[in-house]
Amino acid sequence: MTRFHNFSAGPGILPLEVLEEAQRDLVDHPHFGMSIMETSHRARPWVERMEAVDRDLRSIAGIPDDFAILLLQGGASSQFAMVPLNLLAGGASADYVDTGTWSSKAIAETGKIGFIARVAGTSRETGYDRIPTEINRDPRAGYLHYTSNNTIYGTQWASAPTSDVPLVCDASSDILSKPFDFDGHDLVFAGAQKNMGPAGVTVVIVRRDALSRAPRDLPTMWKYKTHADKGSMYNTPPVFAIYMLGLMLKWVAAQGSLEQMQQRNEAKAALIYDRIDGSGFYRGHAQSDSRSRMNVSFRLPTDELDTAFVNEAMEHGLVNLKGHRSVGGCRASIYNAMPEASVQLLAEFMADFETRRG
Repeated sequence: MTRFHNFSAGPGILPLEVLEEAQRDLVDHPHFGMSIMETSHRARPWVERMEAVDRDLRSIAGIPDDFAILLLQGGASSQFAMVPLNLLAGGASADYVDTGTWSSKAIAETGKIGFIARVAGTSRETGYDRIPTEINRDPRAGYLHYTSNNTIYGTQWASAPTSDVPLVCDASSDILSKPFDFDGHDLVFAGAQKNMGPAGVTVVIVRRDALSRAPRDLPTMWKYKTHADKGSMYNTPPVFAIYMLGLMLKWVAAQGSLEQMQQRNEAKAALIYDRIDGSGFYRGHAQSDSRSRMNVSFRLPTDELDTAFVNEAMEHGLVNLKGHRSVGGCRASIYNAMPEASVQLLAEFMADFETRRG
């Protein structure tokens, strides 16, 4: 079997051993007598699976007991509307730190449903090449929303912003890649398809005392409390995506602590950033103090060389290195499951390409 070195930004790479276990269980799960995709979500074996996911995620990420864990559908983008619908009441506004595409979409969605989304800080003027250092906070805001890692521009918060109001974090692309401090947060959400499994399930971690803020007339499926009260099984959950999430959590736990995961991710990212910094040929998009350890966005001297780099890399089994269409250039996404050996191969290819084409 030949597998490419997959630098896709999402859905991202999955560990081979997780894929192989899922393959073995797909037709006949050992304790189900049928495929995981056929079983009733009301059956006791599945309920136990859901309980294990909650328990494992809580243990790995250090999620306090006063937070509920919801396993929802609709992708992280659905949270751009669900968050204000549930957490803003009585005409309250919310503050947003605009660091790129995903925070911009959250701002726009909040406005579409009639709430005031105030931009408290932005790096738009510099092409989203940094995390803003100046944030003009409104002490009356319902919350301050930030995106912990931007997959497109390759920027990442080193730590949560300071705030006198509750924080809301879109952690879709770096959750479980490093320790996370839930202090000061009312809600954290993340699509699974970067570090937690395939697309199809969105994890929402919400403070229990925030569940009652939603208006009474909010549609049932849009209320966090609906899903919290029913253990994320008010309706049929995305069983296969949750099953895969469970396998991924066991894989993450087997790698050690999140502190150890962070060290490995920093070492992988350093292989690429060192190549960029030691060269006059490659140019990183993000400022050095805002660099992402998950997504490395960079350019070569010309668009033609960008294209040649991506095409030649593909011939060497290094795939999905084309940058996002809004930025161009190249992008290497190196999530938890990306082996260091694959990143080393990319760094060596970068060196070779520069020697030949620089």
